[in-house]
Amino acid sequence: MTLDLIVRGGTLVTPGGVRRADLGIAGGVIAEIAEELTTPARQELGAAGRHLFPGVVDAHVHLNEPGRADWEGFTTGTRALAAGGATTFVDMPLNSSPPVLGAAELEAKRALGEQKSLLDFALWGGLTPVNLDRLDELALSGAAGFKAFMSDSGLDEFPAADEATLRAGLEAARRHGLVVAVHAESHAQTRRLSAQARAGGARGVRDYLRTRPVEAELEAVALALALAGETGAALHLVHLSSGEAVALAAEARAQGVDVTAETCPHYLHFTDTDVERVGAALKCAPPLRPASVQGELWARVLAGDVQIVGSDHSPAPPSMKTSDDFFELWGGISGAQSTLNVLLTDGHARRGLGLAEVAALSALNPARRFGLAGKGALEVGMDADFALVALDEAFVLEELHDRWRQNPYQGETFRGRVEATYLRGAAIYAQGQFVGEPRGRWRRPRDGRPPHRSTS
Repeated sequence: MTLDLIVRGGTLVTPGGVRRADLGIAGGVIAEIAEELTTPARQELGAAGRHLFPGVVDAHVHLNEPGRADWEGFTTGTRALAAGGATTFVDMPLNSSPPVLGAAELEAKRALGEQKSLLDFALWGGLTPVNLDRLDELALSGAAGFKAFMSDSGLDEFPAADEATLRAGLEAARRHGLVVAVHAESHAQTRRLSAQARAGGARGVRDYLRTRPVEAELEAVALALALAGETGAALHLVHLSSGEAVALAAEARAQGVDVTAETCPHYLHFTDTDVERVGAALKCAPPLRPASVQGELWARVLAGDVQIVGSDHSPAPPSMKTSDDFFELWGGISGAQSTLNVLLTDGHARRGLGLAEVAALSALNPARRFGLAGKGALEVGMDADFALVALDEAFVLEELHDRWRQNPYQGETFRGRVEATYLRGAAIYAQGQFVGEPRGRWRRPRDGRPPHRSTS
């Protein structure tokens, strides 16, 4: 056998831990791993002094095609992801127009993705009161799962799921072996608090933050967990902002509920005081929390109670991020480029999070949870997807690749610079440049397994 590529002398971050080894690639797949490979190869890449991480699998991205490529599209969005070490993503059913509520919409998005995406990808389908009769077709068409909002999504065409809708969606997902992802904030609480604030003339950052309290998150999480327990379905709680919410999920998980907890890099890196400092670029829902709440969230991450970290990358045009009234601003953060850097900086360098745990949170767990076979780990037989990282190098993030570059991470200092990203054995990003033509492939969910918890 002749290998296509040997990555020579790097430090591999694997599910079992960290080891110095050569990585041999053939046909886009990892063919050999050994301390020193002697198999002939057409090319070699020197990686001494560098760490190889499995390519990030970002399960929470809004790239908004078709219909809203002016917000963010496959071309710029996947460039930002690749520059951050990602090789696979799962795109949300909104804010594309129309949203992915049936097979036709999923097919239209798939076709655009295969034409434009640098990365491999899967697609979420929507779960709303208006498409319950189309969930089966979404599942049979290859949706990675169903996504629901338990509060206002911000878009009329994607209404919030009430209790009956969520129960029906969970039952449909169970029939098809899929996962339901929920934005867990109480619609009743957030609507009431927002109406009260607006009636009193509220317009500022602190006014908005008070309308999205942790209690609203906890109420919705508790309901979603109860329904998942009743139906026996798989539940994924997206962008949890508090340790208390993660604790509820961990307790339910211990009692046999099939649930995974996700948080985002912005909750781990920024706090509510940063929202006041930065402004519109850090508006999101649930909002950023005080440092004490962030500390509790990190404690849960370090304890292994959070399984997945996803970016929730959701840009919007400057016109939607410019207003003296904070309530009127679009709520979404540009973060596709920074997930791995936050985990390496705030997690590994500052809090001692293990490198194998970084890889599990960012790659292995989302790949397994959503059935992305061949993704998420540097092991023989897996796709040769990896990021080449200068782990100890400090740098200031300056070069951005998302659509509008209204990015709160710009100017932040990180450790662990991504030097190159490889998809199926070929470079797609190297030293600040994008290599080759779009070659992303759509991935149907299959072979899903429970999330990984390393012991290293």
